[in-house]
Amino acid sequence: MNMNKIVDLRSDTFTLPDTGMRAAMASAVVGDDVFGEDDTVNHLQNKIASYFGKEAALFVPSGTMGNQLGIRVNTEDGDEVIAEKDAHIFYYETAAPSIISRVQIRTLPSEYGEIPLEELNSARRTSEYYFPKTTLLCLESSHNRHGGYPLSQHYIDLATDWAHQQGLRTHLDGARVWNSIIALNVDPKEYVRGFDTLSVCFSKGLGAPVGSALVGDKVSISKALKWRKILGGGMRQAGILAAGADFGFNHNLTKLSIDHDNTLYLAQALGNNPRVLIDLSTVKTNILRFSIPGIQADQFTYACQDKGIIFMATGVNSYRIVIHHQITREMVERAVDIINNVLASF
Repeated sequence: MNMNKIVDLRSDTFTLPDTGMRAAMASAVVGDDVFGEDDTVNHLQNKIASYFGKEAALFVPSGTMGNQLGIRVNTEDGDEVIAEKDAHIFYYETAAPSIISRVQIRTLPSEYGEIPLEELNSARRTSEYYFPKTTLLCLESSHNRHGGYPLSQHYIDLATDWAHQQGLRTHLDGARVWNSIIALNVDPKEYVRGFDTLSVCFSKGLGAPVGSALVGDKVSISKALKWRKILGGGMRQAGILAAGADFGFNHNLTKLSIDHDNTLYLAQALGNNPRVLIDLSTVKTNILRFSIPGIQADQFTYACQDKGIIFMATGVNSYRIVIHHQITREMVERAVDIINNVLASF
């Protein structure tokens, strides 16, 4: 199989920098960012902080580092963090909160990533000495394992108001918060108003090759700067990377609505096949989760790859597809044909 002809729908991390992005990176004005002297990094940090209505931002290599810095600056050793049971910080970040921040995560179930307030109330620890102290609420939007579901503005306001009333800090895993903002058509400052810190990722929907940011108040970002250095994230002429992130923010943010339209088209087309189970009500952004009962997922994905499409198996008979700006409608239509044809052969 010629990999150049493969339609790769595994993740929006598989974008490649285009000519414009490469040119921006090649011509970036750089300095030593550890000394705070990289003008391109400083420009990006100021721009992203302003976009979200926060005081400061810190450019970091990865989304995982952004989340872990967010946890570290909002907690003390031995604290407890509340998160949704399928949250990325719990599911995919290699137990980093227990290693870096020495905290434990208490996970709570939800339908779409929005933990009911009564569950939050019951989970918050009381002050007995034999309990860990609940100090942080972490939410995720859009929510990866809930099919890219964007948490509603109403829920975020309720949950973060509750947290602050209880004396908790709040952090948003906003790796794909761009998708939520576009899908819900909300003001970014209002959407994240209730979060003390948030992490955002430039290397997913915005198409940059590297980079995330932690955004928040000046005190938190100052603490994060120290921990970024401890974790080995202090980069030198990082403006080369920040220029790619800045280009993605300037040019690809508005393309996310096209990704959402292509994802819904794909969901509706596959949903017409009675053997494919999709809840169309959850298809809001660029992630599609579906299942095909009665077929082993590894066998099915292998057969589809042989015909020219790659996507992820997420269970015995469940799957995930992610669309990005370099996946065209023609590619989506081809993917539908391949999936239906392969399915007919089983």
